[in-house]
Amino acid sequence: MSRQIKKLSALAAAGLLAVLAVSGIGRHEASAQFLDNLFPKEAPPARREVPPSREIAQYSYAPIVRKAAPAVVNVYVQRRVQAFSSPFANDPFFRQFFGDAFGQPSERIQSSLGSGVIVSPDGIVVTNTHVIRGRGEAEIRIALSDKREFDAKVVTQDDKTDIAILKIESDNQRFPTLEFEDSDTLEVGDMVLAIGNPFGVGQTVTSGIVSALARSEIGNSDTQVFIQTDAAINPGNSGGALVDMSGKLVGINTMIFSQSGGSQGIGFAIPSNLVRLYVQGAAEGRKVERPWLGARLETVTRDMAGGLGLDRVAGAVVARVSDTGPAASAGLRAGDVIVHVDGFEVTDARAVHYRLTTRGVGRTAKLGIIRKGAPHEIELSLEAAPQPSRDDVRNLAGQHPLDGARVSNILPGIADELGIDEGEGVVVVSVRRGSTAARLGFLPGDVIAEVGGTSVASVTDLEGLLTNRQRMWLVAVRRGDKVFNLQVPG
Repeated sequence: MSRQIKKLSALAAAGLLAVLAVSGIGRHEASAQFLDNLFPKEAPPARREVPPSREIAQYSYAPIVRKAAPAVVNVYVQRRVQAFSSPFANDPFFRQFFGDAFGQPSERIQSSLGSGVIVSPDGIVVTNTHVIRGRGEAEIRIALSDKREFDAKVVTQDDKTDIAILKIESDNQRFPTLEFEDSDTLEVGDMVLAIGNPFGVGQTVTSGIVSALARSEIGNSDTQVFIQTDAAINPGNSGGALVDMSGKLVGINTMIFSQSGGSQGIGFAIPSNLVRLYVQGAAEGRKVERPWLGARLETVTRDMAGGLGLDRVAGAVVARVSDTGPAASAGLRAGDVIVHVDGFEVTDARAVHYRLTTRGVGRTAKLGIIRKGAPHEIELSLEAAPQPSRDDVRNLAGQHPLDGARVSNILPGIADELGIDEGEGVVVVSVRRGSTAARLGFLPGDVIAEVGGTSVASVTDLEGLLTNRQRMWLVAVRRGDKVFNLQVPG
């Protein structure tokens, strides 16, 4: 068969040459033209030119750094703290019996450092709350990349989101700024730069990519969603900038996942869309309000997915809907599974709260839900939670286990914020550091169910039960699905 093909090819070639010869083209010329058509010569290589700029030659990030770095600052925090010469000197029990035998407290300076980003020409700086947080009044100093230094004061700070807003104190000076980028435009694989002051060595730039978006499993708050990056982030980078290739701010670096304390290629940043809300709130002199849903959400688990008829283990199932509230008004029902908010996919309950928060109070959000296996869409009005009255909240102080705790009646908005069920009892809203309640381990969200065997229905009941000092305090505390019985000497 192969011989026949070769023979036919030869005949075809001879025939073509004959035709070319008849048309006036010589045999040798025709043969050369035929071979050129059959085996065309490669085009000559393009002439290599010298790159027109250093940036193109080296694929340099220098232009981006020149644009962004001046707005990234070092944040130095100093505070005076009391130190005792003996580990027992600060214990109330030992001081009661031994007085000052263990020595007088002495003051020492406690220092910490981090990074920040200037986001307005008048000197508004964004950093992390954990950079400036601590006991005692702090002195905050801001150092710019051009070596100028200024004092700064705290405008607002939020422990849940780890966002703090500072204001540089200056005489009407104008500062370099970073412009916000819409963090929702980021995609996994996008190039980013992390700029900050790791280990106090000075301003440092590292590069990487966006490794993942909407990471919500690592935060402490139900509104925390993070951008993950492999750009090197180390201690001291906290509060620094994560910028895209246009030199705009897409996130505030906040933490790393590390077993050694150094960068292992897993860093996290707060998305710029959430940061921008707090900057706007600080500029307008108001507190950022989180929309009140009026429903309790739980992240869909693998066991839930089968029972709910879902083809994926993703979304937030509505576990409870308050009788009154935005969720009830919108028609949300227990058992509904929220899978989208304004077109954005949500994989868990935290992602839903993040989307509602960044959408903002006073607006509406479209929820894509799965109800009994069928898709639906509902419109939710985003409202602020009803404010508790003066009679609903108390700051407790005295010779009892709850000294230093701020407690509240369980109102719908409070229950929604703390992720607890509505009902009778008093919930711990916050705990003052160093207080008796803090030392005993009380946490926000703990529900005080009983004191001395008597049920607690309101803050008024609780105050009355704490009035009489006891030899032994008996406190029943409900935390999640468990009840703890605490015994504390009076």
